[in-house]
Amino acid sequence: MTVFCLQATPTDAASWLDLARRAEAAGFDALLAADHPGDVTSPFVALAAAASVTSTIGLGSYVSNLGVREPVLLAADVATLDLVSGGRARLGVGAGHTPAEWRAVGRERPDVAGRVRRCVAVAEAVRALLDGEEVTVDTPELAVRGARLTAPRPVQERIPLTMGTANSTLLRWAGAHADVVGLTGFGRTLADGHAHDVRWRTDQIEAQLAHVAAGAAGRDDPPALEALVQQVVVTDDAEAAAAETARDVGLTVAELLATPFVLIGTVDEIVAAVGEHERRWGVTRFVVRRPALEPLAPLLARLASAGPSATGGNA
Repeated sequence: MTVFCLQATPTDAASWLDLARRAEAAGFDALLAADHPGDVTSPFVALAAAASVTSTIGLGSYVSNLGVREPVLLAADVATLDLVSGGRARLGVGAGHTPAEWRAVGRERPDVAGRVRRCVAVAEAVRALLDGEEVTVDTPELAVRGARLTAPRPVQERIPLTMGTANSTLLRWAGAHADVVGLTGFGRTLADGHAHDVRWRTDQIEAQLAHVAAGAAGRDDPPALEALVQQVVVTDDAEAAAAETARDVGLTVAELLATPFVLIGTVDEIVAAVGEHERRWGVTRFVVRRPALEPLAPLLARLASAGPSATGGNA
């Protein structure tokens, strides 16, 4: 079954609570809040508010920057969200790419290898704390001494963990340990600290999936694969709608439309594309942004049943 999640951030109380209700009613699997301290609202506070007006939709960060988050504080936030939502918390994590976020907590952003080491260390510490373990770590990337999450304890036995990344080391770690691998398609971070080059070509996607598969070797239950969708357009002219983005990212229109990072076309074309992404890449989960709520809402029931067999992909 195909699953869609909605990523958004509040701008005011009324519209945020309305969005949470509408996302749940439309059939989104989860409402996800961005986590960029200083630039957006606190995800766990916002999601706790959303929990008060919903009853079934999952609620999680997408994704928390483990470069600036400390394990016991993050674990406490997630466990509290799970408690107040009745067991609906999710946790999305990543290595952090924005230099300003590091400087805001008194650190300089490390090189890629340093960010990866920190990300793995914090992810493992948070996982252990949520599982009820005592954690001590003493490395250049992370210092934790005798940390334990005594209270609150999560409602769920295991909080679902998503690692959002395109880094080869983190993809392998996610293959081995995460519940969901969030394929971001991000390449090099650009000068503004927010935008990225993309890794959307077929060979790049295949290389990313190979890292996930290597990490997941031996797992009885491998992680689900999820794509962060950058553009959703319902249109009768997919090629025209995709042309500008294709130019911006250096792909042909055909190459762009073949990636799981955009969904552009008629209703039938989008349904077929979703089925093809499952058949070709194994992607069964998609995260879309707030503007996609209206165009996707009428399609979710149909998309949820779309897969290789529904679209003829295995014929």
